Amino acid sequence: MSTILKVLLSTFLIISGLAVFTTIFLSKQIDHAGDYLQDKIYND
Repeated sequence: MSTILKVLLSTFLIISGLAVFTTIFLSKQIDHAGDYLQDKIYND
């Protein structure tokens, strides 16, 4: 039984880690895009 629990726990940790990484990566990309758009607007 404990083996199943370990597998479930590690799977959960991997999925949550990927979710956190994806969220951080996307927010940085969106932030970068926002800065780029701001530069375009103010330079015109």
